[in-house]
This record gives sequence, C-alpha cells and structure tokens, in this order.
Amino acid sequence: MEGETSWISHYIDDMSKDIGDFDSFSELSDEGNKEATTISVDLILPDDLLERILAYLPIASIFRAGSVCKRWHEIVSSKRFLWNFSHVLSQKPWYFMFTSSDEPVGYAYDPILRKWYSIELPCIQTPNWFIASSCGLVCFMDNDSRSELHICNPITKNCKKLEEPPGLKFSDYSALAIAVNRTSHNYTVSIVKSKQVPGNFFQWDLSIHIYDSETMMWATSLTEVLTGWRGGDESVICDGVLYFLIYSTGGGAPENRHGLVTYNLSSRASPLIRSFIPVPGPLTCGRLMNLKEKLVMVGGIGKQDRPDIIKGIGIWVLNGRNWVEVARMPHKFFQGFGELDDVFASSGTDNLIYIQSYGAPALLVFDMNQKLWKWSLKCPVSKKFPLQLFTGFCFEPRLEIAP
Repeated sequence: MEGETSWISHYIDDMSKDIGDFDSFSELSDEGNKEATTISVDLILPDDLLERILAYLPIASIFRAGSVCKRWHEIVSSKRFLWNFSHVLSQKPWYFMFTSSDEPVGYAYDPILRKWYSIELPCIQTPNWFIASSCGLVCFMDNDSRSELHICNPITKNCKKLEEPPGLKFSDYSALAIAVNRTSHNYTVSIVKSKQVPGNFFQWDLSIHIYDSETMMWATSLTEVLTGWRGGDESVICDGVLYFLIYSTGGGAPENRHGLVTYNLSSRASPLIRSFIPVPGPLTCGRLMNLKEKLVMVGGIGKQDRPDIIKGIGIWVLNGRNWVEVARMPHKFFQGFGELDDVFASSGTDNLIYIQSYGAPALLVFDMNQKLWKWSLKCPVSKKFPLQLFTGFCFEPRLEIAP
C-alpha cells in the first residue's frame, strides 16, 4: 500500500507539471493532445483509479486535464468524479485581485502552483460591491441600494440571484457574511445594517437580516438601537455565530474605538452590547475571517502616540472571550508594501491569510500552520496612475458546490 501511494503521488506531481502551465482557464492549446500520446500509463489505468488520481490534482490542472482527451473530459465532468473531488484533501484558497477600479476584472492567484489566472466573475458589476465567501461560494451585494444579492461559484460560473432582503434599503453601513454547510451545502447569508438615528449622532439603528437557502426566505432576526456605537462593514460567521465589528461614535480612548459583537444565529439572544468583546489594543482597522471555524482577526496596529497611524500588522485568534496573538508581520514584509495605508485588504480561509495594500498589487501570504510569511508571485498587472486602487477577496476553488 505504501508503494502504491508513493507511485500515485509521483504520478500526480508529474501530471500537475505537465498540464498546469496555462495562464487562463480559457487558454487551451494542442499541448494537452501532445501529452496524451506520451502518458502511456493512462492506457492501463481503470477509470476509478484515474478518477482518484485526477481528484488530487490542483483545481487548475483538473480544468487542463479535461482537454487532454475525450476519456479524461468525461471523467472530470462526471458526478462521481465531483463526489470524489469533494472528499479529497481541500484545495488551498485562491485570492482574486481586482485590477480595475471600475470594471470587475482581475486575476486569481493559485498558491499551490504559484500562478495567476485571468478569470471572469459572474453577476458582479463593479469592484466596490460587498463580497463574502465560504466553502466555494461567493456572495455579492451591490453598494448602492444594497438590495441586489447574488450567490455564485466563481470556478464553475453557476450563479443565483437572491430575493431582495428586508429592512432599510439605504443604510449608512452594511456588513455581509455567508456560511456554507460543508455536508449539506446549504448556506446562510447575513446582513448587518446600521443607520444613524435622525438628529442624534450617538444613536444608531442596527438590524440583522438572515437568509436561509433551505427555506429560500429572509428573516429580520433583530432590531436594536446602539448608543455610542455604530455598525460597520466587517462581519463573518463562525460555527453558527455571527461576529461583527462596531465603532465608537463618542470619541473616547483610542483602544476603545473598536469592539466586537457576537450574535448566536440559533439562540438569537439580545441585547447585543452584552456580548461586547474589546479588541486587543488600538487598531487602525480590523479584518475578520473564518479559519476552520475559528474567528481570526488581522488588524493594523496603531502607534503609541498616534494610534490612527499604522506601525505594524498583527494576527489574533479569539479563544472564548480572549484574543490570542498568533503572529506579527516582520518589519521587512511591512516595509515591502511601500507606503501602507492605515486600512488594507485582508481575507483568508483554511490555513492561509492574504494581506494586500490598497495602493499596490503586492500580495502577502501567511500560513497559519507553518507560521510562515511569503510574497505571492507578482501579479501580472502594474499600477497605471497614482490613485489607482487594488483590492480583492479570498475564496475556495471548488467544483462540486452550486448555489
């Protein structure tokens, strides 16, 4: 058995190198046909074993494999293959980087093959839409009325438009999150809306709206008035609990300008302020993410005398009601971004965290398991004008999940 596993691993490595050398999902050439005549072992492999081997390939290589020959195309398109693919080790998350401030175009980074791919995103119209992802599905919400929502698989391009959510159509702040059940593939979408009470800057109306894919219905699960705090645009769902950042509206000490609120989607207890958790020190910004059902926050660390000026970036995991620091970005990587704004883009899943400056296409990757920082391969785009902005989001590349 050990010898067989070693042989399969070797074969998978060779196949990945042979069929993983294209830069676009639509870029198919005669290379695959040439390779098909040289892989003689393919002729003696039964379909079930070939399926097992192909299922362990990086997802970009699976797309290439479908162009090698008719037999391989039928295998990677079959329902049985998709089932096998869903039960192998998870693919590492990709990062999609928008390369235009106006059009939803860009490149997706594959950390396994260390390559960028030009892919088109369905549904989304501009890069400034709200974006959340979970287990292969991505949720887009427009930034104008905040009532147009789509769920899609960016790899297969399967897409579904959701019903318009209830509540205020034009809120001052909105936070979007999605959680997919990895077994049933049912999903929950949450929107936290926040709007200033007319004539009172210190009081804000806050509401939470939940969409259930099983019932295909929205429900407004909570409405509250916060005093001294408002909602923002940062939220995530971990293990059935909705977490979102709130921001002080009454001045106060720098370390008290941000806070975390938790909301159990099952018990739905209130008032929210009872679940308040302080952040671990003065932050210039905070980014929340779900890494294996653990809440992780990437935050900009403010200077001691000027807490609104960033001096570094830290990573924390929430353990109960306490933050545990996992890592701080080494100074050489912090300097590598050049002029880093007080706010930045960061998202992650599984064991990878991506960090990106809004002012440049540089992308830094942190591996939570290995505690390793590494720059991605350079994105094939350059900054064309001084005020050009770059942003992006992380998602899991999966074939078997549809909205």
